[in-house]
Amino acid sequence: MTAFNVLVATDLTDLSMHMLRTSEGVKVQIVPPKPEAVRAGLKTAHAIIVRDDVPLDRELLTACESSPCLQVIARVGTSLSGIDIEAATERGIIVMNTPGTNAIAAGELTIALMLALSRKLITAHNSLKDGWWLLDRKRQAGTQLHGKTLGLIGLGRVGRIVATRCLAFGMHIVACDPYVPEDEIGDERILLVNLTELLQRSDFVSIHVPATAETRGLLGKEQIAHMKNGARLINTAHGSIIDEQAVADALKEGKLTGAAVDVYQQEPPYNSPLVGLDTVIHTPHIGDNTVEAMQDLSTQIVQQVVDALRGSDYRNVINLPFLPGVDYASVRPYLLLAERLGRVLHILARHPVRRVAVELRGEDVSGLVKPLTVALIKGLLTPILGDKVSYINAPILAAERGIQVTQVKGLKTRDYSNLVSCQVTLEDGEEIVIAGTLLDRKEPYIIQVNEYRMNFVPEGCLLIMGSYDKPGVIGRVGTLLATNGVNIASWQTGRAQPGGQTLTVLALDQALPSNVLEELRGQDFVRHAHQLTL
Repeated sequence: MTAFNVLVATDLTDLSMHMLRTSEGVKVQIVPPKPEAVRAGLKTAHAIIVRDDVPLDRELLTACESSPCLQVIARVGTSLSGIDIEAATERGIIVMNTPGTNAIAAGELTIALMLALSRKLITAHNSLKDGWWLLDRKRQAGTQLHGKTLGLIGLGRVGRIVATRCLAFGMHIVACDPYVPEDEIGDERILLVNLTELLQRSDFVSIHVPATAETRGLLGKEQIAHMKNGARLINTAHGSIIDEQAVADALKEGKLTGAAVDVYQQEPPYNSPLVGLDTVIHTPHIGDNTVEAMQDLSTQIVQQVVDALRGSDYRNVINLPFLPGVDYASVRPYLLLAERLGRVLHILARHPVRRVAVELRGEDVSGLVKPLTVALIKGLLTPILGDKVSYINAPILAAERGIQVTQVKGLKTRDYSNLVSCQVTLEDGEEIVIAGTLLDRKEPYIIQVNEYRMNFVPEGCLLIMGSYDKPGVIGRVGTLLATNGVNIASWQTGRAQPGGQTLTVLALDQALPSNVLEELRGQDFVRHAHQLTL
């Protein structure tokens, strides 16, 4: 049996280290989680086990090319920050993580923070420590959870754990998760509402969504204004989801009574406006830091690494493994094209997708049906699921959501030598066709959306606008954006017929503020307007 060297650059439990050391054909090397130690250890390592305190970027992976042993990068936990997945995939390195293992720990921390906020435990503790007793008792009066309304932004694994526990407290539960249908909740006491209604009704708001382009800055000044006066906010999900300054301002102004945060926009949070406020409980990203979670995470990642090295199983691998002989460098631009076709489809779909039909034409894409279809589905689902979706599990997640995936021929698309095209069918029966190709086999272009002939590069800040073909549209849109300091980098418009409907894609130097986007949507010539960043 081949001997595998496993580099461990993090703390694992004694049980998991024993499992690793006693695995047949495995040698273990332990190094501190420092770049220089990791760099030296990678020269002979077949696998590395790390946390997010060790960045594995392109520079580090390139430096190890002289000793190309590395086959597996294993991240303890869900986060993949700091790992250059593309650079790893180029080198044939599997990247894996351990999603969902810490859900109970994260859920229980959320409840602990909620209780601490409601009963002012931190200030009460400090008050007694400083010598106060009854004289300060009135100021430390708390509130009960019983009868209060909890708003859950996100109803995935952690959100449902929090909901179940808080129902036992006698709380009322409302949740906002546009990707969870009502018939999948399983408890009629949990009411699905939109985000604005959730904020208006909730005494406590707790965040449990993944970090994606859609959730970044989800809770800012505008959203906080909708919250109940005196509400409390809890974030154990990801630091990018809330605007820390807006939360700090709301606390200082008395709009919010308290906040509890375990995650920050920058970690360590040396410059966070939340750290140090008396009305904030802050913990140092300890959502998965329980004895049980650490044991589960450690043993799971060790077994995953051993199985992957032996080729017996590839659980929780997040990048696409190619068959031997496939030139990844030549395929990668088509993967990017397919994934971005999926991202644009997500924006255009105003109802859930029920069917995805893919057609490939041309010699370059011959034999790539599976990876390109998976890439397209990944692009379609990433705005919904974030890091949870990968090239490996995208088809499974699509099937779980009732999305049928097929290969077809004969879609009504433009004639190009190499073409990736797709037709999606929505829940209401509407169909959307999109097609793309590569310029010089390198740069992705989208050349058709439905009956509209297009020609735009799917990258950067894009504004996609459906409008009516009438004079003055370009001027009015240009004036609106110029008035608000937004520069247009390019403008592409396709129309089915003169005087009918048009589809326009604008590349912008920066994203539109939400109020400007709403003003644009209110124009009489606009049918719909959406923006995304690729």
